[in-house]
Amino acid sequence: MTYDVLILGAGPAGLSAALQCAARGKTALVIGNPPRTSPLSKAERVDNYLGLPRINGRDMLNAFLAHAREAEGIDLLEGRALNAMSLSGVFYVTVGSEVYQGRAVILATGVARARPYPGEAELLGKGVSYCATCDGMLYRGREVVVVGLAQDAPEEAAMLSRIGCKVTYLAPKRPEELDAAIPFIKSGKLSILGEERVEGVLTDDKTLPCQGVFLLRDTIAPAALFPGLSLDGGYIRVDRTMATRLPGVFAAGDCTGLPLQIAKAVGEGQLAAHSAAQWLDAQKK
Repeated sequence: MTYDVLILGAGPAGLSAALQCAARGKTALVIGNPPRTSPLSKAERVDNYLGLPRINGRDMLNAFLAHAREAEGIDLLEGRALNAMSLSGVFYVTVGSEVYQGRAVILATGVARARPYPGEAELLGKGVSYCATCDGMLYRGREVVVVGLAQDAPEEAAMLSRIGCKVTYLAPKRPEELDAAIPFIKSGKLSILGEERVEGVLTDDKTLPCQGVFLLRDTIAPAALFPGLSLDGGYIRVDRTMATRLPGVFAAGDCTGLPLQIAKAVGEGQLAAHSAAQWLDAQKK
């Protein structure tokens, strides 16, 4: 199935965008992390959202989700967008081992709180990968490092080990779910080493030779998914219609900049979806 709009992010901006898509007769797939991982769900109390005073963040997010689930034409998918590409007017986004298609994209990914590691951008696609399922077979029989910063990272590391990769797992703390047979190293600072290809990682003054590095975060920075986005201080640059410089790609919410407020995110999500719907209609003419 090809959706009208793929929405990356299931917070206030993404869910607001989905509802506006439905109101405009457009189908939407919302891709996001489990609600319990959302920063909003951890808010003790929200006092500044119109009409819902003194509500806690979990109840607010649950109300947003319930509203989206009731609307026709909206599908919700828990997962992490791993890579994206555009071909002949269709966007393809990989989540796990599945690929989803849409004619437009709305980025509602929130703030990318993790800075890129030294060497990450330079060696992306040259040994650095965000998807163990996608690229694991390329490193069968070779030394790889998994940087486990996502909930499913231990599972991904186990999969790499099963297909014959020689896995070392790095994280600030050993996860309970990590296979006991996989070596673990407590890691703080990290740099990726290599010129033309990955040659190793440097973590806390210890060098680990390897040929592949899997950076498994809860979210991937939008600029890594969609090279060519214009950024301003780390935020996605958009115009007044929430359009980015990439045709068919819109953005809304915290990822577009300050103020980082729920009301702003909801409003921008509505506007981004409205603009995406207009853009889609124009493509048909």
